[in-house]
Amino acid sequence: MSSRLLTGNEAVALAARDAMIALGTGYPGTPSTEILENFGALGGRAQWAPNEKVALEVALGAAYACGRVLVTMKHVGVNVAADPLFTAAYTGVTGALVIAAADDPGMHSSQNEQDTRRYAEAAGVPMLEPADSQEAYDYMLAATELSERFGTPVLLRMTTRVCHSKTPVTPRGAPLPAPPPGYERDIPRRVMIPAYARPAHRKLREKLSRLADWSEESDLHRVIPGTGDGKALGVITSGVATMHVAEAAPEASMFKLAMTYPLPLKRLAEFARSVERCVAVEEGDPYLANALRAADAPVEAPIEEFRFGELSVSRVQRLLAGETAPEPPPEPGKPPRLCPNCPHRNVFGALSRIGCIVSGDIGCYTLGVLPPFEAMDTCACMGASIGAGLGMRHVLPRQQAKRVVSVIGDSTFVHSGVTGLIDMAYNPPPTGHVVIILDNEVTAMTGLQEHPGTGRRLDHGPAANKINYEALAWALGIQDVHTVDPLENEAGFEQLVRDCLENEGLSLIVARRPCPLSVNRLARMAAECGAPES
Repeated sequence: MSSRLLTGNEAVALAARDAMIALGTGYPGTPSTEILENFGALGGRAQWAPNEKVALEVALGAAYACGRVLVTMKHVGVNVAADPLFTAAYTGVTGALVIAAADDPGMHSSQNEQDTRRYAEAAGVPMLEPADSQEAYDYMLAATELSERFGTPVLLRMTTRVCHSKTPVTPRGAPLPAPPPGYERDIPRRVMIPAYARPAHRKLREKLSRLADWSEESDLHRVIPGTGDGKALGVITSGVATMHVAEAAPEASMFKLAMTYPLPLKRLAEFARSVERCVAVEEGDPYLANALRAADAPVEAPIEEFRFGELSVSRVQRLLAGETAPEPPPEPGKPPRLCPNCPHRNVFGALSRIGCIVSGDIGCYTLGVLPPFEAMDTCACMGASIGAGLGMRHVLPRQQAKRVVSVIGDSTFVHSGVTGLIDMAYNPPPTGHVVIILDNEVTAMTGLQEHPGTGRRLDHGPAANKINYEALAWALGIQDVHTVDPLENEAGFEQLVRDCLENEGLSLIVARRPCPLSVNRLARMAAECGAPES
């Protein structure tokens, strides 16, 4: 078949179609978002879940029923999905379950540089790591086959550069035949009470031993000879670092890993001993270096400085040369900012003038921390604003506690803020609390995706139901509930916040104004299809 130029995300989506994936689900998070969007555009059944945990649980149920399933998320989303992930390794699957997790070295759009390879080892699930779009396509298919063959979830570790860079992809000629879905009862395998979980753990370790043997023999791993004599320098690497090494040290022999858990330690040790000097080059933690050194392979670990940020050709050259001098600072880019007509501007302007202690959250509104507003005091993880705000309210002196406000976006509230609101109703601080949901009716920061509060599905068509935040608060016993357009009456919005703070009760303010970018997009879509705007 003819090749085409695709991003890594597009390649995974195409492979999911060719793998006959029955369901794609996940939560939007840069750099993984476009996988499901493209899968849906190719005709696949794709849907956004409220969060990554729910997505994985839905996928697990489908995989119990012999379905082939793809779950997508970014690296911090794996934290949210970790609870079902660890037990899914015990229960195994009868269909195929592939989890495409996208790491973000350099934190282009993330709060940490977490290395998902640690999760593969900790949970006991195999991991494949592509270096370009062709491998993203090939490894997605291989992950599907591995999952069915060994009855296990498989992690497909993407990174920002692989997700968003375009390279040629040649698809396979025919789809991967899929077994028909069906359910067979197997209580000891799927019900993880202690009596069944103990033998399941032993079976998991036996399965990992078989996977390690498969990895030792797999031709997905490749030894790439360099232009030199093949003896002076050897590099063990994986993922996009492969590309940097090939350009930075063409003379080096390279062991390019495809499966980074379980590792083919025997083959790697033999390679390391076949060269005079062997270096592990990897983005993120010294995962490969530590594993190889623990196996008594003569491998150099990179200097600590190179575990931070993305690698590049010049950084790999410095790493291989053992340079320890400080790296030149990156050229400053254009700082991010809230859009000129963003409704969040009025909200943060009011909070700044009032002098609130703002417990913030993750989304485009996090930019309220920057000048001219500087109206955010904390931001830890999705949904943490309500819990952190409550914690401050519980312990601060009364006059300080009365200034604390939790600010959370609509998509983030659906993702993991609901339980914080439940805790607010269940354990109210002595001074009460004020939560502001910034409802711009879209998941704006990751590219205007839908969520259960927009009333639209992944394909932007109407959803069966739409969450009513106000009704949810009333159901929890929170009586002081307000809905306001922050642009319609800026002075009125500010006075409402002041009144809620002074009341010392439990208050929810829904600051609702559609994101202008989303409004424009929906208008264009309606015009293109000749339908009225939703």
